[in-house]
Amino acid sequence: MSNNININEFTGDWDYNILPENIWLSEGCYLERKESFERFRSQINPGLIIGRGVQVYTWTVFSVEPEGRLIVGNDSILVGAIFWCAESITIGERVLISYNVMIADSDFHPRDPELRRWDAIAISPEGDITQRPPLETKPVVIENYVQIGIGAIILKGVHIGAGARIGAGSVVTRNVPPGVFVTGNPARVANLQEEYL
Repeated sequence: MSNNININEFTGDWDYNILPENIWLSEGCYLERKESFERFRSQINPGLIIGRGVQVYTWTVFSVEPEGRLIVGNDSILVGAIFWCAESITIGERVLISYNVMIADSDFHPRDPELRRWDAIAISPEGDITQRPPLETKPVVIENYVQIGIGAIILKGVHIGAGARIGAGSVVTRNVPPGVFVTGNPARVANLQEEYL
């Protein structure tokens, strides 16, 4: 029995030139798996900019809608981030994003119950996707040197200041000042002294 698995597809040693032309890669990028780009549908040029020396590991997913643009700054490390981008997500330089972190600039469905029902009908197999109600989007900005722990969720409209740290499992619903540590659901500035008592 032969095994047709190509090991290069699991080690980052694949032809990056097969990516769409509106994905701009800078020098020194490492992209572990091409599957990270299966849900990239942006029609914007560029729809995705990956900065110099960025490392993108296996479970990272770039789900970018036709009108979306995602920017990842130089020397950032994406260990398994899941991006849901309908408009704009900007990641700064030297940002570290851990496993199963979700970053979304939209809810991807209406919050009004009646509009949500119509949305479900429009995207159903028998529906008409052109009849979807418009999505509410708000850009997400994550500044330089931010660290985001395992399983955190960053919601639409959030701006995270430089050097901030986001605790594992946190749900970030509002802006985070530079240099602070936030944790919890919803995320709040942590009192580190209490955490070590």
